[in-house]
Amino acid sequence: MTDINRQPSAADPIRVLIVDDEKAARYGMLKVLRPEGYQIAEAEDGLAALRLLEKQDFDVIITDVAMPGISGIDLLTKVREIRPEQLFIIITAHGSERLAVEAMKNGAFDYLSKPYEIDELRLIVGNAVRQIRLQRENERLRNEILMHKGFAQFIGESRPIRQVFEMIDKISKSNVTVLIRGESGTGKEMVAQTIHDQSARKAAPFISINCAAIPRELIESELFGYEKGAFTGASGSKQGRFELAHKGTIFLDEIGDMSLETQAKVLRVLQERKFERVGGTQSIEVDVRIISATHRDLLRAIRDGQFREDLYYRINVVEITLPPLRERDGDVPLLLNHFLKVFASKHNIPVRRFAPEAMKILVDYDWPGNIRELINVVERCVVLSPSDVITPDLLPPDMVKPGSFGNIGVQSVLNTRELTFQEAKQRMVSAFEREFLLEALRLNGWNISQTAVRLGMKRQYLQQKLRELGINLQEEKEQS
Repeated sequence: MTDINRQPSAADPIRVLIVDDEKAARYGMLKVLRPEGYQIAEAEDGLAALRLLEKQDFDVIITDVAMPGISGIDLLTKVREIRPEQLFIIITAHGSERLAVEAMKNGAFDYLSKPYEIDELRLIVGNAVRQIRLQRENERLRNEILMHKGFAQFIGESRPIRQVFEMIDKISKSNVTVLIRGESGTGKEMVAQTIHDQSARKAAPFISINCAAIPRELIESELFGYEKGAFTGASGSKQGRFELAHKGTIFLDEIGDMSLETQAKVLRVLQERKFERVGGTQSIEVDVRIISATHRDLLRAIRDGQFREDLYYRINVVEITLPPLRERDGDVPLLLNHFLKVFASKHNIPVRRFAPEAMKILVDYDWPGNIRELINVVERCVVLSPSDVITPDLLPPDMVKPGSFGNIGVQSVLNTRELTFQEAKQRMVSAFEREFLLEALRLNGWNISQTAVRLGMKRQYLQQKLRELGINLQEEKEQS
């Protein structure tokens, strides 16, 4: 039985099913295709093929059209009803091209007319195999992209993130309302989606709305929908997010930015499970689980009169606080190496590792944008890297703190109290340029041409800069 939980890789063997009521015909195809390395099974007619397909999957099905019982066309129709992606190659008798055209209209990949040449069979099956392997690779990349977009913080071993996992596991099966708190980029929506996916509501919709991204005058019509003529431009009625989430989950992101008037209406939905569309009078009942998120301090917002206390206690039955990346000790290298593999594969660039100096800078960085920022930084480095190692010069400039390339520091510049701002700035810039270029040269074996390429500079400009900064390459090399 095929493992349905495992996605086949592009390198996995291709499984071929040959369906023909003539044993000699099956043997002929087997003799041609087996040397190509395919895993081949045989079925003597359409019924036998269906019985095999109940037990295992095949990548390609090669079937004769004219068979007793179930014809090749009928087999194609039955199988593609439940497996629309199944690849079929149809074999027709000479003069039966009309059946081949019909098969192609029903989704067959290609066809052969008897008598066919061996090379023709090999070519058509080879074309099908190339398409299958491309689909497998695309699926693998799609899954990895989905992972980096949504499941990043599930990579980690730190205590704070393990506590989040445990909480998700405890509450997912219930209908309890949840408030997710955390800084921007920590993955609040992903946690809400995971809670939904692990709940009894997983077959129903997961509807997300960012309350901070929608103007206050439009938020109610987005949440509750509206009736025709409710306002200028309302040419018809529209369902709101609460209606769309019926039997499922609604995720109210940045609920702290919601107006007090809208808060009152959300509170009613929580209490009574019903509401009216904007411009409507008929109450609409809904069954939804509400998960909210915010980066704001809602208790302070309550004290400031900006958030309803009764709504706060309704949405905050269970609270999950997502740790910022700077508090997840040990997780940053795991995340960096994971996304290095993801983006090296996605962009087909053979980048294999971070240089120790680059890794140290990244581990020491505070990550104000959290995982979202980390993902962007790794992709940038992979795309820009000219070798298989990510070095410090590839990092965004604002990540390189003073001192990262040497002993540059504001205090040392300010020791001379009489400096003007412009003079101090120029000294600071010169000090940074000197240490940055020396570090880049050292990492590139003191090769000026290679360093210039790595930094995206012309060789002549780099040489000019070294002269301006008083850098003697030979002396620096000897001292390093």
